[in-house]
Amino acid sequence: MGCGASSHKDAGARRRRPGSVGDVVVFLPGLRVPRAVDFAQALGGCLARAIVERLSALRSRVVEMAMQESAAALKPRRKAAARHGSSTANLLQALEDYLPVLLGLAQQGSVLRHKVQFTWSNQEDNAELYVNSSAFQSQETAISDVWPTPCFSQGHTAMATPQEFLKCSCADKTTYFQCATESRRATVDVFLKAAGYLDCAIRHVLPKMPLELRRQLPVDLAEGNLKALSLQALGQGVDMQLGLAIDSPKATLAVKRRLACEMVKYWQQVQESIPELPVSDGWGKKHRLFVKWKSPNAFGTAKYLFDKIPRDASSKVRIKQDLYTQEKVIGAPPPLPDFALALTPEDYDLPPLDPLWNKEDTHH
Repeated sequence: MGCGASSHKDAGARRRRPGSVGDVVVFLPGLRVPRAVDFAQALGGCLARAIVERLSALRSRVVEMAMQESAAALKPRRKAAARHGSSTANLLQALEDYLPVLLGLAQQGSVLRHKVQFTWSNQEDNAELYVNSSAFQSQETAISDVWPTPCFSQGHTAMATPQEFLKCSCADKTTYFQCATESRRATVDVFLKAAGYLDCAIRHVLPKMPLELRRQLPVDLAEGNLKALSLQALGQGVDMQLGLAIDSPKATLAVKRRLACEMVKYWQQVQESIPELPVSDGWGKKHRLFVKWKSPNAFGTAKYLFDKIPRDASSKVRIKQDLYTQEKVIGAPPPLPDFALALTPEDYDLPPLDPLWNKEDTHH
């Protein structure tokens, strides 16, 4: 678990750097790798062979891609950067292919929902000490129910989507400003997509599970944490929009003020959504520290404005020969206006069942 940061590829040419441009930093929970499942043993006597074989093949593909993603994430940044993007894309595609077949086991009234035990291994931070060894520690979650798998998948997809986009490269003939502008516009879409995956897990997956089963889920898949991560994605999307507005000569002060207020409100909601966690929970403590660090005025466009406003105010005081001190000019911040937040998660729903389930001979 930890933070992933963006970077810009520089071909060596001198490029104008916009004043508000900063790195994009994303908090990522621990990587969770699915374990192999023997579908033939669990379902061989009650499900058509074609579906069992399809499930086995797709699950094996997801396991393989997740292992590659985990290995790439644990390697030093320079060694992993070249292959990490492709491994993430392959994993996302494998999950997209797997879910439509898997969800057939969870059809309403199906007796197959609880016949298979699904296991995931969470690769913790101390795994970095054992990158070249099979001895690193991991925490496993094993549940005999289909519905946690879409929840794990949506969470992983939401985390992998911005992670895949963290590396930005510019063409040699493109100015740094153009690269940064285009990248930030695309990053807004990426954050909205990630928020959509998490929102789908909250609205369409968690309600399918009984309360007792939801208590068995890892802490990072608790509803409060999923909501906090979704709001965090929206807040960082507004951060990108605010940076674009700051660097645009056409953006009015009212637009910048509105975006700044929206960003503050999103991060306030993030703080309110994170549930109270045990002191011993390392993931929860890291998430809280990230939110505290990222919340205004510590980073990115918020820090840019936080540094710029007192400087501009002080300059105006000197020009007008005002007798007030800088503190009196700025004063206490007024309460935020009450308005609806503009950004919402991208619409996303669980995929329809694979056509295999529409055949009459799905059961023996």
